[in-house]
Amino acid sequence: MGAALADPQPTLAQAKAKLEKLNDKADKVVDRYNTATERYKKAKGTYSSLDTSYKRKLATVADLRAQVAGMAVDSYKLGEDITSWPGIFGSNDPQGRLSGLAVAGQLSQERLQKLAAFDRENRGLKIERDKAQKALKAADKERDAVQKERSEILKLVAQQKKLLKKLGAYNPGNPNSTGIKYTGPASGSAASVLRFAYAQVGKPYVFGGTGPGGYDCSGLTQAAWRAAGVSLPRTTWQQWAWGQSRRVSLDALQPGDLIFSEGLGHVSIYAGNGQIVHAPQTGDVVKVVKLSAYGRNLVGAIRP
Repeated sequence: MGAALADPQPTLAQAKAKLEKLNDKADKVVDRYNTATERYKKAKGTYSSLDTSYKRKLATVADLRAQVAGMAVDSYKLGEDITSWPGIFGSNDPQGRLSGLAVAGQLSQERLQKLAAFDRENRGLKIERDKAQKALKAADKERDAVQKERSEILKLVAQQKKLLKKLGAYNPGNPNSTGIKYTGPASGSAASVLRFAYAQVGKPYVFGGTGPGGYDCSGLTQAAWRAAGVSLPRTTWQQWAWGQSRRVSLDALQPGDLIFSEGLGHVSIYAGNGQIVHAPQTGDVVKVVKLSAYGRNLVGAIRP
């Protein structure tokens, strides 16, 4: 029986075509991953804030509970009628019960205020606790979404690295790269943006990367514009939506403009003189290339 034939090796053109498809898919997954991460951070932050409020409220209630207990003890020592006190806390209408006791002269105004405060804080505590629990559930849901996206993207990254190494085109980059000097036509804020972006040249593309040792495409644009004092959202989709009122024609690009690919899977920075600086894909590094050689369909640009 003859030996089994091995699967034929793909041609260079076939491998590059497959790599391009993987890159497009990875761009979209990276953005979903980044979006899920941002949502998780927001949900977790909401929970942390409410949890702090809950603990603060809990301490207030504990203090009021101690005051109420002390009032009960004082009333007992003074021979006052305290048989109604349990009903105050078990009543469906404690505020009305308290008012009735005050009218009957069984409670001083000060005691009434303390007990009313006790009731209010208890009600507030429950509301805060319920909010915190809902926020935590939302955070857990977002965390699960992040993990699912992360698993998918790790598989894509492994495929890309394998293919790039087979092509002899894998570039691990240097997280400590000092980049290159920007000498283009930008001025003002755009010059600050491009000086920062050019200083990152040579650093590796890292999915979910926001620096300083590596970036994904929107992580680089966000960090570069932050260097100029402008706060951009985290993901490509969010940056495109944020810049809805700042969109400019691709025929009127100026240095510093953000250029988005079709499908919003990728974003780069226009550097002037027909060039862009961007973090391309896994296995590559932050680099400066000609816009004409970019090789992707473009959907538009925004000017932060």
